Amino acid sequence: MQEFDVVIVGGGHAGAQAAIALRQEKFGGSVALLTAEADAPYERPPLSKDYLSGNRSFDRILIRPEAFWRERSIALRTGTRVAAVDPAMRCVRTETGEAIGYGELIWAAGGDARRIACPGHDLAGVHSVRSRADVDRLVAELPAVREVVVIGGGYIGLEAAAVLAKAGKAVTLVEAQDRVLARVAGRDLSRFYEDEHRAHGVTVRLNERVSCLEGETRVGGVRLHDGTLLPAQMVIVGIGIVPAVAPLLAAGVAGGPAGVGGVLVDAQCRTDVAGIRAIGDCAAHANAFADGAVIRLESVQNATDQAAVAARAIVGRDVAYHAVPWFWSDQYDLKLQTVGLSAGHDETVRRGDPASRSFALVYLRQGRVIALDCVNAMKDFVQGRALVTAGAIVPPDALADPSLPLKTLLI
Repeated sequence: MQEFDVVIVGGGHAGAQAAIALRQEKFGGSVALLTAEADAPYERPPLSKDYLSGNRSFDRILIRPEAFWRERSIALRTGTRVAAVDPAMRCVRTETGEAIGYGELIWAAGGDARRIACPGHDLAGVHSVRSRADVDRLVAELPAVREVVVIGGGYIGLEAAAVLAKAGKAVTLVEAQDRVLARVAGRDLSRFYEDEHRAHGVTVRLNERVSCLEGETRVGGVRLHDGTLLPAQMVIVGIGIVPAVAPLLAAGVAGGPAGVGGVLVDAQCRTDVAGIRAIGDCAAHANAFADGAVIRLESVQNATDQAAVAARAIVGRDVAYHAVPWFWSDQYDLKLQTVGLSAGHDETVRRGDPASRSFALVYLRQGRVIALDCVNAMKDFVQGRALVTAGAIVPPDALADPSLPLKTLLI
């Protein structure tokens, strides 16, 4: 059995950054980075944006050049899927039966695209956007496609809809809730983006549920619960992810609470099983910016920050995870940047005019700033971070005045 001081499972942002951070922290032990994909670690956000549109080639989304891993003595094992974890033996077992020993295990496997649970989900032409291979298959089929149905009005669905609408496809977006971005943004921002997509020719259907996908071997349409048939030669499903933690749960690691999922970690990214940490999309943790609630954050920021915490803890540094959440999305010529978590807000303050295509929404709870959504408003995003970090109490009329820089409102 080959053994390493640290084995990292998962080649996304979290896993790659954990390996990088270990070497930055002068960790001299052996490190293995195992990824189920055939490729070296690469950035995921561009998959539904610049990579899908063809504006960035694959080599431009690599997290590091392939030579980097060899130069840092990081054993990069592509095409290696971990099927089981044995905490007693301190080893993982791959799908091929190979055992790989570890001193410390960092689980950074992220999640798999959630499949739509309806008849026809397995027809040809039904896609998710989770990996390079997913997007390559999708792009290869596009020349024969006229009509696309996107199921799900979150970041992935909206970004894919924007790219395909710009490519001249007839796009219909179907969202089960009464607005897009319902899990991550306030109603005003949802309405702004719904209007924006409609202005670009996307048909946005809200409060709609899918009954089945129709076709013999290849999808030909999407049947809604009310009987409406939406013609489609391609369907893109963007309804979230399922945390890839089954081997950890089977090994006895405590899972996250109901409705959150993943596995539970502490401020040093430790699970309740000795020698096993979890980071990134699959790590359920108590978050100070969610009033201490246990949540999972599916973001590059969280993956990077938790990777740094895990690496520093392994080398013996006194460290705890505490980072302001932030996210971004590119759609058409709009850059949305979000800082903080707006869930539970009781007041929204608008800075600027949405008609100008540059504005911010500030979310308050009991008078304190908890989050901002900034559309083409980089300064507000950068300066608003301090307000969120401090939980600042600022008069709403001051927040609403775009002539007052946010940095001047922190008292």
